[in-house]
Amino acid sequence: MRIAVTGASGKVGGEVARLLAVEGVEPRLVVRDAARAPRLPGADVAVAAFSDAAACRQAFAGVDALLLVSAGEAADRLEQHHIAISAAAEAGVGHAVYTSFLGASADAEFTLARDHGATEQMLRESGMSWTFLRDSFYADILLDFAGAERVIRGPGRDGRCAYVARADVAAVAAAILRGPDAWTGRMLDLTGPAALTLAEAVEILSATRGEDFSYVDETLEQARLSRARYGAPDWQIDAWISTYTAIASGQLDVVSDDVQEVLGRAPRALAEVAATPL
Repeated sequence: MRIAVTGASGKVGGEVARLLAVEGVEPRLVVRDAARAPRLPGADVAVAAFSDAAACRQAFAGVDALLLVSAGEAADRLEQHHIAISAAAEAGVGHAVYTSFLGASADAEFTLARDHGATEQMLRESGMSWTFLRDSFYADILLDFAGAERVIRGPGRDGRCAYVARADVAAVAAAILRGPDAWTGRMLDLTGPAALTLAEAVEILSATRGEDFSYVDETLEQARLSRARYGAPDWQIDAWISTYTAIASGQLDVVSDDVQEVLGRAPRALAEVAATPL
């Protein structure tokens, strides 16, 4: 079976490709820049951006199972997904594993989860079989949110989220790609083992890293003002803020056994991720 991994130069896609190589699979690495592709035994590299239908068709040719890592934040993200999915179907891909988001739907509080919901529908209508990995927020990015000041700021109130390790998402994706038939038509909620408030999360980061982390619960107005300095478009600032309002809303207060079902072990806790983030 031929397996292709998009986003293979990124953290999740790169880890999936590495895990497949460890298992003796020789994946096709689909990247936008060949120089950034990981060097793995037996892997071949195909250069294709999701916006390039012809390059995608060529990259996906002969592929049985495809990891479709969602495109980065962009105003035309859904258009990119449509092009890539159409190209995969035209190339004869049998099964697509898509990195979606927890509660993906048109009315999700997290605005980017609405894109994921629309992309899931594209895949349902594509003619390919599919598995959706509905990831919670990555535990690893809490360190990015905190930054050098070690302060997480946002209107998350006392909402809870079961942050999932990137490494667990990658391990689940790799396992499903090796045997997709058992997971056809499944929507898997990938979460960590416990739903935490942001105040609890920074306590864990502090204890694990030996540094003081803190959480500032901003108002919506404060959140918009604190992000205005980046000069990002309104849709992107809305997305950043909705990261926190989605937590506050309770929509992400979900703890799932799906990582355990696929991997046969419990998902990594935040303390473990904070010690060795991917």
